[in-house]
Amino acid sequence: MIIGTRGSALALAQTTTIEGLLSELGVDTTRKIIKTSGDTFTDRPLHEVAGVGAFVRELDDRMLDGEIDISVHSMKDLPTIRPEELSTSAVLKRDSPYDVLLTNDGSRMDELPEGSVLGTTSMRRRAQILRYRPDLHVQDLRGNINTRIRKLEEGLYDGILLAEAGLQRMGWELDVERLDPQHFCPSANQGTIAVVTPAGTEAEEVTSNLDHQQTRIETEIERIVTADVEGGCTAPIGSFAHFINEDEISIRCEVLALDGSEHVLIDEVIPVENYQYHAKILAEALVQMGGRELVQRAVCQLSARTDEDAGTI
Repeated sequence: MIIGTRGSALALAQTTTIEGLLSELGVDTTRKIIKTSGDTFTDRPLHEVAGVGAFVRELDDRMLDGEIDISVHSMKDLPTIRPEELSTSAVLKRDSPYDVLLTNDGSRMDELPEGSVLGTTSMRRRAQILRYRPDLHVQDLRGNINTRIRKLEEGLYDGILLAEAGLQRMGWELDVERLDPQHFCPSANQGTIAVVTPAGTEAEEVTSNLDHQQTRIETEIERIVTADVEGGCTAPIGSFAHFINEDEISIRCEVLALDGSEHVLIDEVIPVENYQYHAKILAEALVQMGGRELVQRAVCQLSARTDEDAGTI
């Protein structure tokens, strides 16, 4: 079977994981590297790359054209609305869902001097930083994980924010600070690898053996709760669900203004039984609290920034 993947170091590491697991099941695979528009346009923030799912669309198209049988994704990159012909056949057991801060001198978030420059490609992380430390400066940071760390080492930033799962998958042990999810609620599905196949195929049947049911439920809840605010992958939204015990799931979800000055928050425990129903109730509550308005304002502000930048070219 042919596995399609992006060519970044992190994507290749994730693909290697899937290849190893399938090999244990006796499945032979070959790898096909596909460069996506999200990888190509590394000179601009992600919100300026047209459309939602900048790292996913081209892999979907190649699969629909029959070029690949399996694709591997960071699940947080998967758009909520998916082609009916494709199946998310497996959601792997989640790695760390948390954000981490990496600095050149080992400084922690509370120790950074006023005016320090932090780099991130995420609107959510930007907003959360500005809420927690409004005295800091946040600048865009694009490129693969190796490029981001190199830019830090070159002194372009005093610190950078990364997903801890990415460092784990690369096998790197760095001196980082894991950020408290009470202040830095992760993105929906952060730390999770998803496997996509054509629906109703041998590839779907085989890869479904890799599915981790608990993680699938957690990530589904995270998506349901954020779906009604219509944020897309670039809006400043955090959503994090995790099992407390076999009967209960904790869910924390927040929507922020781009500058961190406002936010609405849900922090609840729901039963595992009928979890979809309870998650939808929370989604409705998030809208009633003003979550959709905050997202719409953020989208308008990002669009205005893009238009303004285009006018200076």
